[in-house]
Amino acid sequence: MIRQAVGAIIFHQAEILLVHKVKISTIRDMQIQGEWDFPKGGIEHNDKNLEAALLRELMEETGSVKYKVLEQLDEKIIFHFAEEFTHKTGYKMQETTMFVIEYTGDRSDLMPQDNEIRAIEFFSPNETLAKLTHQDTKLFFEKALKTLTI
Repeated sequence: MIRQAVGAIIFHQAEILLVHKVKISTIRDMQIQGEWDFPKGGIEHNDKNLEAALLRELMEETGSVKYKVLEQLDEKIIFHFAEEFTHKTGYKMQETTMFVIEYTGDRSDLMPQDNEIRAIEFFSPNETLAKLTHQDTKLFFEKALKTLTI
């Protein structure tokens, strides 16, 4: 089964927003090393459409509603889950529909609402590329940078 998700390349003043995600391990409640990523997450049954799912995720991860959806990208980020995750959930892979979003706030309203988000920061496109943890996401962003006007 394929898990459907949404995510966003969010820009503001020529910088890109990333979130620092830290998940809690189920073994002894220890934190595992965090990762920098675009805000993204799974689509829920009560989401009316992809854009509604995305705006919900952005609120959960950044605390803000000050976003302007500019474009839904054709290419998706696709990756396979580890066997343990597949065994627990039934999901073999994830397909993330990505959007280009303009943040319209002044950055003062950015406050994680999700306990897995430890930080929200803006980086230059080159810094963003260096910070992204997952190779599939880096490749996606590298390709997207060639066509995006930020």
